[in-house]
Amino acid sequence: MDNGYYDMYKIMKALRDVKAATRRPPMASPTCAPCRTAPTQRRKPDRQPMRILLTCLMLAAPLLAQPPIPRYEVKRAPGRIVIDGKLDDKAWAAAPAIEFIFPWEFQTGAKQKTTAKLLWDDDYLYVGYECEDADIVALRTERDDPTYLDDAVEFFVNPKPSQTGVYFGLEMNARGVLYDYLMADARYAFKRFNMQGVLLATFIQGTLNVRGDEDKGWSLEVAIPWVNFEELAKRPTPGTIWTANLNRWDGVEPNRRLSMWSHSGQAQPNPHAPARFGQLVFVQDGK
Repeated sequence: MDNGYYDMYKIMKALRDVKAATRRPPMASPTCAPCRTAPTQRRKPDRQPMRILLTCLMLAAPLLAQPPIPRYEVKRAPGRIVIDGKLDDKAWAAAPAIEFIFPWEFQTGAKQKTTAKLLWDDDYLYVGYECEDADIVALRTERDDPTYLDDAVEFFVNPKPSQTGVYFGLEMNARGVLYDYLMADARYAFKRFNMQGVLLATFIQGTLNVRGDEDKGWSLEVAIPWVNFEELAKRPTPGTIWTANLNRWDGVEPNRRLSMWSHSGQAQPNPHAPARFGQLVFVQDGK
């Protein structure tokens, strides 16, 4: 059962318990002899039902406040894409742009705009990002380094949406360094898993790791071969639906900010919530 539906089931059950606990007993007939002779006693109010009700409302609030799951049509690339980090190939013009949201207002990092696009063809799933950034910082240089500590973008993808226990993660910093893994139960990242044949490049408009000047931004392109997903799903055809989320970590501690496509529904900044991934619908030409 989906975690959201299960939580709502528990809430409704608790509300029924409240209703049962607060139901008044039937009134006795005034002609009943025991009622005329038995002394009446004032009962203390039972506060337990009210406590249950307040708990239910607290549990329900996050569920009711969550925005709807977004949906994106992944168009088939109409032409060749060169992975150079620039997103200037004509094929990208066919892809609508996703603009990231800023779910956590208490974060202190700057709100810098991020857009992303996706395309597909017979060989690859393509993802492109364009990031406004006044101070580009990326210190990690080796594969599977913790790139999420840098200025970085992420792509989490689940090729089999009927389950949420396993998905693939790609975290890529502004230098073009890849941290890829297989994620289990949204908690365990198997970083010894390495994807095959991934093409990745970035383009920087500014000076990397030079603090104090003002940069313009950076962009990234990644092409992921379909063979990496074959244990969970076949290569998609028009009409296939996968789920995914796209995220960005931006800034230097303590002024960091996480932005994303689909709100993860978490109280604290955390992108690992596969039940909240958006839908990717593969289409032939977007019509």
